[in-house]
Amino acid sequence: MLFRPAILALLLASAANVAMLLGVTPFAIDVIRHWDITSGSQRQLTLERRTYLISVLLTSVLATQLLALLLFVFNADKMAPMFVGAMCAAGAFNVSTYGFPALIAQMAVFFVAAMWLAINHVDIQAPDYPLVRIKYALLLGMAPALVATFALELQYFLGLKADVLTSCCARVFSGDAKGLSGDLAALPPLQSMIVFYGALLLAVTAATYTAARRRGGYAVALTSLMAFVTAIAGILSFLSLYVYEHPHHHCPFCVLKAEYGYQGYLLYIPLFLATACGLGVGAVQPFAAVTSLRDIVPLVSARLSGVAAGGFALVAAIATFIVLHSNLILIDHKWAHFTFAREALVMLSTIPGGSL
Repeated sequence: MLFRPAILALLLASAANVAMLLGVTPFAIDVIRHWDITSGSQRQLTLERRTYLISVLLTSVLATQLLALLLFVFNADKMAPMFVGAMCAAGAFNVSTYGFPALIAQMAVFFVAAMWLAINHVDIQAPDYPLVRIKYALLLGMAPALVATFALELQYFLGLKADVLTSCCARVFSGDAKGLSGDLAALPPLQSMIVFYGALLLAVTAATYTAARRRGGYAVALTSLMAFVTAIAGILSFLSLYVYEHPHHHCPFCVLKAEYGYQGYLLYIPLFLATACGLGVGAVQPFAAVTSLRDIVPLVSARLSGVAAGGFALVAAIATFIVLHSNLILIDHKWAHFTFAREALVMLSTIPGGSL
């Protein structure tokens, strides 16, 4: 298994990223201890020159980590036919106990890397590089996460055995399954749809407001995270049913397959991009009061918020297209608008202070 090109590429890229990040650690410590932009000493000049090179190197490392998540899922989907019982990436991940933890770790590193890149972008725009110590301290904190992610990936790939019987997605993501996946699959479609579109609307509204007014960045980060979690739950609980045109197929991975028009990529790529930009907006907000960043942070926040708003709006548009063009009818479309509004009012009435 280890000698498959995609697996080798993933492991080599991850190992190289870990090696480069650990190799930068002594320099990061030196910067944290001795950086002084007001000094004209030889040490400071050397640190400044090396900082340019290291910043470019780290940007490429973390950008590679962002692409690794997409390749990791794509590779798992392509490996599924090799395992007995596997229909898609879900079965491939379920072959080893390290499969889903490795995926979750990849996702976490994706978002952490995106936030660091946002902070780094803000810092290099200022003439005095006010966040150098902070971003290198954060980098030291990221190192263990990258090492842990690489270890999980390695354990996952080492544990892959073609003769192992795995569970298919129909068992992992069904209303009868135990655990969070089963609970999400069992959610009522109409209520899930209301929460799905409501969370996306909140995220788009917050991001649009920040893009226009250049304030409210923390709200963008919070609503982006909420929209991401809600969107994943919505894909599992109701949207996947419309893709497969089957009332009991809840798998969030089969939507990536060619037979379903790769619709999953159309949903996941803008969703992850929008969430990363939204979290990036929140990551730079603590530095808005820094003198040299007072004009830079609002500008960067506005740009990232614009991308986030567009990404979440695109997810909503694609989801709507899928629902309207599916042959599956979970909700009677003739009365859908009335039922949708009625259920939304009922749900709002259960919120403290929101009774009608």
